[in-house]
Amino acid sequence: MTVVLDASALLAYLQQEAGSELVDALLSDALMASVNWAEVVQKSISAGVDVTGMREDLQALGMRVEPFLPADGDTAGQLWASTRQLGLSLGDRACLSLGLRLGLPVVTCDRVWKQLALDLDIQVLR
Repeated sequence: MTVVLDASALLAYLQQEAGSELVDALLSDALMASVNWAEVVQKSISAGVDVTGMREDLQALGMRVEPFLPADGDTAGQLWASTRQLGLSLGDRACLSLGLRLGLPVVTCDRVWKQLALDLDIQVLR
């Protein structure tokens, strides 16, 4: 089953944190918005990780990075009003917008997402 990964889910996998085995099982058919990919790269660099070839390695496992389209920008911007009280970031809303556009479940480590009133299957890893 194809899923959309939030940056928190991929970072849990890369850092071998709780839930990493679940992400490992999903990688062969997972998508990630390019905005969320940028977040993974930034957080990895800030943790001292050499990111050279990281995207290619993950793509070899099956993960795909999807472009953030203008329509995704519209959705992410509109989600601000209904998600700001929960503190969702632009990256969070980018992930949600890709899931909504494609009609796919999203996978995250952020438990607060379960409180969202969206027509979207949200799977929380831990």
